[in-house]
Amino acid sequence: MQDLITAAAGRIAPFIRRTPVMEVSAASLGAPCDAVLKLEAMQVSGSFKPRGAFNRMLSAPVPAAGVIAASGGNHGVAVALAARVLGHRAEIFVPAISAAAKRERIAAEGALLTVGGESYDDARQACELRALQTGAMMVHAYDQEEVLAGQGTVAREWGEQSPDLTHALVAVGGGGLLGGMAGWWGGRVALVAVEPEGCPAFLAALRAGHPVPAPVGGLAADSLGARQVGGLMFAAAAPVVSAAVLVPDAAIREAQRRLWSACRMVAEPGGATALAALLCGAWVPAAGARVGVLVCGANCEPGSVSG
Repeated sequence: MQDLITAAAGRIAPFIRRTPVMEVSAASLGAPCDAVLKLEAMQVSGSFKPRGAFNRMLSAPVPAAGVIAASGGNHGVAVALAARVLGHRAEIFVPAISAAAKRERIAAEGALLTVGGESYDDARQACELRALQTGAMMVHAYDQEEVLAGQGTVAREWGEQSPDLTHALVAVGGGGLLGGMAGWWGGRVALVAVEPEGCPAFLAALRAGHPVPAPVGGLAADSLGARQVGGLMFAAAAPVVSAAVLVPDAAIREAQRRLWSACRMVAEPGGATALAALLCGAWVPAAGARVGVLVCGANCEPGSVSG
C-alpha cells in the first residue's frame, strides 16, 4: 500500500494542510511519559477525513450526479468540503446522533443533508440505496482503497516530522485511519488501537478473526460508532497492530479537558480518545518509548471541553 499512499500524498497536497506536531511534557499532560501530538484536528475540515475524501474524488472521474456519502459527521464534512472545492454535487446521509455542529458544517459546505435513521449503519443503508437510484460516486467513510490510501498519508507525514517515534496511539471507528497508517508503517512503528468501551468494533473483530457487528454507544459514538470495521482495514491492520484497548467515557472527557488546559487545543470526544488511553492507564508505555498520540478531530462546540 505504500505506493498508493505516496501517490495519494502527491494528489491531495494542494488541497490539505500539513498539520503540525506538538511536543508535550508528561508533567503538563499528567501522563506517564512525554508525548508527540499529531494535530489532525487542525486539518481543513477539522479532522483527518479530507485526506481520504480528496483522494477518492481525484482518483477517478466523478459522474454528473456527483458524490454521496454516509457519515457520523466528520466524513460528511470532509466530503462536502472536497466536493465544493472540486466543483461536484454532494449528498450526505447522517444518523440522528450526529452532532449539531457537524450537521451545520455539512450544510454550510453546500451539500444536501439527509438524516437517515438512528445509527451510522442506518444512514449507510439509506445512502447506498440512494446511490443506486442516482448513480452518484460513493465515498465510503472507511472501506475503500482510495480512502485508506488518503488516510495513510497521516503516517507518511508524521514519520517525516517525528522519525524517532516508537509507538502511535490512534482512535478507531470504522478503521480507515488505522488501516491506512498500518499500510504505511507496517510494523516499523507500533500502532495502538484505541476505542471507547461503547464502540468496540475493532477489538470484537480481532477476537473473532474477522469484522463482526459490535455495540455502538457512548460519548464518541457520532465519530467512532461504526457497527463493524471495514474488511480492507482489518486485513491491513490486524497483522501489525501492537495493542488494542478500550477506554471509558470518563477518560475521554478528561482527555478533552487536559488537551484544553495543557495545549489550548479543542478536541471532540473521538479526537481525544487516543490520548485517553495514555492518561487512564489503558495502555502503559515501556521505558524509553517515544510515544505519539493522534488528535484526530475538533468538530464540537468549544465550550463543551472547557473546565
